[in-house]
Amino acid sequence: MIITKAALSRRTFLRGSGATLALPLLDAMTPALTAVGKERARRLGFVYLPMGADMPRWTPQGEGALGDLPPLLASLARHRSRMTVLTNTELKHATLPVNANHASANCTFLSCAPAKVTEGSDYHLATTVDQIAAQRIGKETALPSLELGLEVLAQVGGCDNGLSCAYQNCLSWSSPTMPLAPEGDPRVLFERLFGDGGSAAERSAELRRNKSILDSVLQQVARLQRELGPGDRGMVDQYLDSVREIERRIQKAEQQGQESALPALERPISVPASWDEHAKLMFDLLVLALQADMTRVFTFQLGREGSTRSYPQIGVSEAHHPLSHHGNSPEKILKLGKITAYHVSTFGYLLDKLETIRDGDGTLLDHALVMLGSGMSNSDAHDHRNLPVIVVGGGGGKHRGGRHIRYADQTPLANVHLTLLGMMGANVEKFGDSTGKINEMMA
Repeated sequence: MIITKAALSRRTFLRGSGATLALPLLDAMTPALTAVGKERARRLGFVYLPMGADMPRWTPQGEGALGDLPPLLASLARHRSRMTVLTNTELKHATLPVNANHASANCTFLSCAPAKVTEGSDYHLATTVDQIAAQRIGKETALPSLELGLEVLAQVGGCDNGLSCAYQNCLSWSSPTMPLAPEGDPRVLFERLFGDGGSAAERSAELRRNKSILDSVLQQVARLQRELGPGDRGMVDQYLDSVREIERRIQKAEQQGQESALPALERPISVPASWDEHAKLMFDLLVLALQADMTRVFTFQLGREGSTRSYPQIGVSEAHHPLSHHGNSPEKILKLGKITAYHVSTFGYLLDKLETIRDGDGTLLDHALVMLGSGMSNSDAHDHRNLPVIVVGGGGGKHRGGRHIRYADQTPLANVHLTLLGMMGANVEKFGDSTGKINEMMA
């Protein structure tokens, strides 16, 4: 590591054998940032909630200032001042000539464009909003964007009544013909972020030796710490402790998978058996990538449209998709609401993590905007109107939170995307079927 200025370079890396660690933003880097007149980096994320929500229990009472949160959003109460709830947005292009509402809900959520009806590889959609952001604010980072998910299936062909599996598998599209498959294996993601890994055999040998990726850079860390002030030393310690803890959890999950009594079970051995642990581990890795400014744009699928996962840990043993076709059964609606509330609380874990990480004069959440939403509302009716959508974060001072915006008429979800792009400094004149920006969201 060579430092040629009094201020530490923002792009300082610690390099070792098979490992590259980008540092978080430190006070020692601030003079360098000021000297070149750079603004604080902003982050933009989209988290997908599968199969809609029970809108009466999602939607706040009243309009304007956001009061008490409704039951399905109650776990996010601590973030209310930086939250905007949007009611009566729609995805009109999710309604297709074929009955493929789950695939269209997923792929239209970030594209706001109609999917070409095909089960082949000649699929066609549009560049999604995250990738437009990545083209503009992601080009300064090692990874322009990250695409993550918790229920990744490598299915091909037709998945939903005439639509290619690509539409149901992928939220993010870098072009109308290029879907970006999400990553759900924390081991693969960790190596993508922090180490080249070598071949599969070399990675297995490294795992058997149980040697931490950080071991090869510890001497550099020690030298770096001597150059930093007390506050920065604490931040580096916290950052490295987080990396070590994530490594430990990945290795523990792999060990449990290898020792499993079910050898025929086909699953990535580094994916924790618990949905909750899997989600938190992936979010922790994502936060590290944002903290180190390895990426500024991400998408995250909490679940897959049409998922048959059950959640016995919260008292719901029935599969998610069958429950979503509740036929107005109060019992099924209640159980479906439990799943939604559970997903929302897990999203809250991400927000809590972003709020605890210092980033210059604020936190990662102060300089980020994260949207949570779904491509349908009433899942029993496959309704793509009145979608469940919230936006949380400071947006670098650009976002005016603590509000419930209720439109009198159905309004394109594309208006939200257009507004988010503008607040991130990635201005475009139009996105999808947008009709204008949402001024009420902007500070």
